Amino acid sequence: MSIYPAIKASLKPRIGLYSVGLRAYWEQFPGLKERLEEYGRFIERKMSAWADVYYYGLVDTEGEGRKSGEWLNERQVDLVFCHAATYSTSSTVLPVHQICKAPVVFLNLQPTARLNYEQSTTGEWLAHCGACPVPEFANVFNRSGIPFRVVNGMLGLDYTPAISLTDEVTHERREAVRAWKEIEEWVRAAGVPRTLQHSRFGFLGNTYSGMLDMYSDFTMISAQTGLHVEVLEMCDLDRMLREVTPQDVKRKLDELQDMFQISGDSPSDPIAKKPTEEQLEWSCRVAAAQEKLVRTYDLDALSYYYHGAPGGEYEKLQGGFIVGNSLLTARGIPCSGEGDLKTAVAMKISDILGVGGSFSEIVVVDYIDETILLGHDGPFHIAISEGKPILRGMGLYHGKQGTGVSVEAKVKTGAITTLNVTQTGDGRLKLISSEGESTNGPIMKIGNTQTPVRFREHPDAYMSRWFAEAPTHHCAMSIGHNASQFQKVADLMKVKHVIL
Repeated sequence: MSIYPAIKASLKPRIGLYSVGLRAYWEQFPGLKERLEEYGRFIERKMSAWADVYYYGLVDTEGEGRKSGEWLNERQVDLVFCHAATYSTSSTVLPVHQICKAPVVFLNLQPTARLNYEQSTTGEWLAHCGACPVPEFANVFNRSGIPFRVVNGMLGLDYTPAISLTDEVTHERREAVRAWKEIEEWVRAAGVPRTLQHSRFGFLGNTYSGMLDMYSDFTMISAQTGLHVEVLEMCDLDRMLREVTPQDVKRKLDELQDMFQISGDSPSDPIAKKPTEEQLEWSCRVAAAQEKLVRTYDLDALSYYYHGAPGGEYEKLQGGFIVGNSLLTARGIPCSGEGDLKTAVAMKISDILGVGGSFSEIVVVDYIDETILLGHDGPFHIAISEGKPILRGMGLYHGKQGTGVSVEAKVKTGAITTLNVTQTGDGRLKLISSEGESTNGPIMKIGNTQTPVRFREHPDAYMSRWFAEAPTHHCAMSIGHNASQFQKVADLMKVKHVIL
């Protein structure tokens, strides 16, 4: 999504795929087996745009099911799609998933919109009866305690196989478009647990004192997401700062000039001024140190905050954080302020899915436009910005020590979704997502990120429902309507998800 090279890329999901049938059919109906395998290879090719796909082929007996389960285990797949290509007994499918414990999605994808009733043969019908075994699969999986999901729709071919007696060009039908959107969401969702399980989140400093909603147990987060939390000290960053060269600073200055618009003085706020050369140089020096920290500790995300004693060296150091952490966020290392580790997870989920994830909270309600301004004093996800973000020099950071440079920006106008990661009273993570529209409404010129968002109901009604879910007060803002995508992520992560 960003035009700037990523420091760390998300891992591709590993997807297992097999088709099912009944071995007795192959001799009875010549060409049926090859036809169904052709459908399976078509699905494999489509999925390969988003993942590494491992297609076993046809599973048509209980013994073949056991073999395919072992085969999928050897490939360490994150998610398995069972293509219900024709009727198959459930005894064929159950062993696959008793052996391979990856989550399963059944694909009921009919190749045609309507059979050629006048000319259809039994073999022709069997090539289109994928829905027939799915209730049987569902019953057996339910009784076996194996969770399952189902995608119903059309296969979406852009040609008709020579053997077919009907029209199979269905790729533009809404049933095919809808089904493939859902399949893509499942595939992309599988990349989130895989990437999190291989991720290292830096925790630099501490959590803002008194923000009790943000306090969390590192072990709990590691246990429920698989990520590792690397606890860092300000002296680690200070050590990196001492290694920064003039060439490093110049490179960051070039990045800064490319990514940002440098403001003049704010017309309204006396603490928001044109950044001085000294402020910009210092922000770039700190940004270079932050990148060295990320590379040294092999970080995939960063949550940070440090109060600093008045006039101390670390107070000055943390005053330069926002620009560098915005640059990191744009390059695949989401950075959450105030030590909010849970929101770093929300930002990382959004970033893995390629939809942004900018650090936000409620700023103010506009009852005239019926929008809620969401934003923060930084950092910002530059890759989803409406135009070039603005840098403003800040005479002070409200509620914090020090001075420095902050980002003033809006998320792109259009569809957005907020993702909140919170923690319940029993110590479980919970996702909350809300779909809305970013508008072109006005924002303040105070050096903070602000995006006016119109949700589907009046702000008061929306806030009542949001607050009732006991959220963390920060969230990640993503572009697009992504609630169904986040729902699938939550399913694969085995955490609760609420859509407002």
